[in-house]
Amino acid sequence: MAPHLTAPLVMIPLLVFAVWRRVRRQFGAQPIQRKRMIVRIVIFSVLCAVAASFATHDLRLLGGLGGGLVAGLVLGFVGLRLSRFTIDPVKGDCYVPNPYVGALVTVLFLGRLLWRFSVLFPQMQDPTGVTPPVQGPEMGQSPLTLAIFGLFVGYYICYYAGLLIHHQRLVRNRPELAE
Repeated sequence: MAPHLTAPLVMIPLLVFAVWRRVRRQFGAQPIQRKRMIVRIVIFSVLCAVAASFATHDLRLLGGLGGGLVAGLVLGFVGLRLSRFTIDPVKGDCYVPNPYVGALVTVLFLGRLLWRFSVLFPQMQDPTGVTPPVQGPEMGQSPLTLAIFGLFVGYYICYYAGLLIHHQRLVRNRPELAE
């Protein structure tokens, strides 16, 4: 097998698995798992800080990331407002996410990811290196890519934080739910 195809063959199944898990969480009652949500908030915050640090050399990139974060926060509040909260006898405190909001965020993120892959794919296919390397906005310096990333990160930080706040209110009102 050609060495230039190894990375896509490893990454594509991992991406498919991650997307499948994400889409599966858009439907039905999901238990509130406080520790996992806190870890996700921290990971998304660190990824956003790293992306912001790489984008400091260009105000357009920072603007894209900032605009995406603001849009993601707004969408996170909309998602929280449209989510339903239930108490399952087996799972405990659960939430039922609005499938349309989560699907919108997922489709935007995957669409941009597929677009980026399609731009870089010809270069990965050429083992001789004759294809000129992709530079400029096509190689990660795109405000649109950072805006979509900011939307994704902002949405999930806001959504998970809102779920944790709701769960904390439930715990305060009913001490038997305390972990």
